[in-house]
Amino acid sequence: MYKGLSVGAVIPAYDEEANIGPVVTALLDLRTDGGHRVIDDLVVCDNGSTDATATRAQAAGARVVVEETRGYGMACLTALAALDPVDVVLFVDGDQSCDVLQALDLLEAIADGADLAIGSRALGWMEQGALSMPQIAGNRVASLLIRLLWGRVVTDLGPFRAIRADALKRLDMRDIAYGWTVEMQVKAIQWNMRLVETPVNTLRRRFGISKVGGTLKGVVGASIGILGMIARLRCRRVDSGTTRDNKEEERP
Repeated sequence: MYKGLSVGAVIPAYDEEANIGPVVTALLDLRTDGGHRVIDDLVVCDNGSTDATATRAQAAGARVVVEETRGYGMACLTALAALDPVDVVLFVDGDQSCDVLQALDLLEAIADGADLAIGSRALGWMEQGALSMPQIAGNRVASLLIRLLWGRVVTDLGPFRAIRADALKRLDMRDIAYGWTVEMQVKAIQWNMRLVETPVNTLRRRFGISKVGGTLKGVVGASIGILGMIARLRCRRVDSGTTRDNKEEERP
């Protein structure tokens, strides 16, 4: 619980047995100034791992669900389906690249009235080698496209983020792969939600290689997923200020 808001954490994970335990522990150890636990529920989605990711996550105190169909968005959707009802959902990567203490900054932004708080790696400190050049370039290109197409300044598509549960439900998230983060941000813009960015530090993953920046397949897949999602959402642009009576029209 954070300032009267119940908080659920979602961690999508694939082959992160060496990283997932410390991430779960750090989240469950988060406390308010009054000493109360911040995270009310925590679900790790083991996205078809071939190692002991699920076992390590459970041992650290997480509830674990398994989703064999690979995909970042699919893992998030599966974890969300298992999450207890909460006011705010916090998304965190399971590779130790996030400074978990900064989750409090994201939650503070939500408590201050934001619908969606993005942890911007571009605005924060980045450990050398934390992101590959293709990742940095891709974020800049996608951010520029969002600015040009929707007129909103965005600096990052970072996965470390918090969103009000009712806002997330309204966004009707669909992407099952790498387009998940940009889908959330653009739909929030289309619906004229209050979106803020807070600086977050970016750390090098402690073990293993990045599923995105560490492989050519990951770089290409992420690029196609992000750019394709931007194109689709542009074609389905809506006027968020218009009252909608038809259910189908409610989908950006």
